[in-house]
Amino acid sequence: MSVEITAGPPDTTSPEIADAVGAAERVLTRRLGAQVRLADPEALGGTGRSVVIRVRVASSPFSMPRTLVVKRYPEASGDRDPWAHEAVSHQLLTALPAEERATPELFAHDAGSRLVVLEDLGRAPRLSEKLHAKDARAAERGLLSWAHAMGRLHATTAGRDADFDALMRRAGAQCCQDPIAVDVHTAIAGLPGLLEETLGVATSTQAVEFAAGAARAFSTSRRRAFSPSTSCPDNHLVTSRGVRFVDFEGGCVRDIVFDAAALRVPFPSCWCGWGLPPGMSEAMVAAWRAEVGSVWPEMDDDAVLLPRLLEAQLLWVWLATWRALSKPMPVPDADAPPRSVVLTGRWIRLRSDALILGEKTVASHADAVIGALADRYGPEVLELPLYPAFR
Repeated sequence: MSVEITAGPPDTTSPEIADAVGAAERVLTRRLGAQVRLADPEALGGTGRSVVIRVRVASSPFSMPRTLVVKRYPEASGDRDPWAHEAVSHQLLTALPAEERATPELFAHDAGSRLVVLEDLGRAPRLSEKLHAKDARAAERGLLSWAHAMGRLHATTAGRDADFDALMRRAGAQCCQDPIAVDVHTAIAGLPGLLEETLGVATSTQAVEFAAGAARAFSTSRRRAFSPSTSCPDNHLVTSRGVRFVDFEGGCVRDIVFDAAALRVPFPSCWCGWGLPPGMSEAMVAAWRAEVGSVWPEMDDDAVLLPRLLEAQLLWVWLATWRALSKPMPVPDADAPPRSVVLTGRWIRLRSDALILGEKTVASHADAVIGALADRYGPEVLELPLYPAFR
């Protein structure tokens, strides 16, 4: 089978990309029962050793989109298999009615080739581009659209645990269903000693029990729906139909409030989180609540939601701190604050929200960590700059 690859940027003719194009052709041809030829691969990035490309459908006997996106993954490592999560997530979400889908449509997937072939959502700007531009109103609309999209995703996939589990078994996945959950439990066990060793901060028994209790509650919660698992502004496209999610390497079904806490700790699974203007997080949480209220009406009750939101927020902050302190802080990118500043900002927000709810154990522990971070990295860590769009 021939693979047409036209001239382009240097990396578009790499062996990995050529192999991915050829594999995608074979998978589509086998699925459709007729020859499909792809051309003009355009590298779109990827994580680790994965390959993500846009390709043109050069020849097909069937009506197909003009372009498609191909993602190909390396072999699974340890208890993590990004291909399984990506493929299963798209299978689950493509079954939704088109008007309810906030994700690309899945055209084909193959375990042997470890790839998925997806709808191309085009060249819509990423949410990160909105946040780093100069239009504050456009950035605000993008964030609110993200919150609404997350809520709709939760509402339309409520109670799909059995479906997701069955698809994971069919994919032959041996990995955990929520990769973040494993890391959270590791952080709860390891962070107290790490804080003592690196920052000289003692963690009270009450603080450890609060975190452990929060993790147990989330693992047994009945308010469960599909989650992308991790969230980064580079993985959200701002389209004319709202924000669309495009990365499910850790996709899973879990407690919806754990995702909602990401609106208070913006993008807690990555280190590109700048500050937001006052009231922005609250507006995003309100947007999310507006979408999930029809399925979980109790989420409209502050007495129910806010304590759970604080627990999830604490777990995200503990996880980020464990990840940050487990190895030396890297030199920050030119367009991002140092990790020490981002981390301190998350603890400051946690302290503030804990004080509002009267959770003195959480607030006291956060205060001690904030002081230690300032002592170690300098007082400048106490000021997290706003995203460029809001300056």
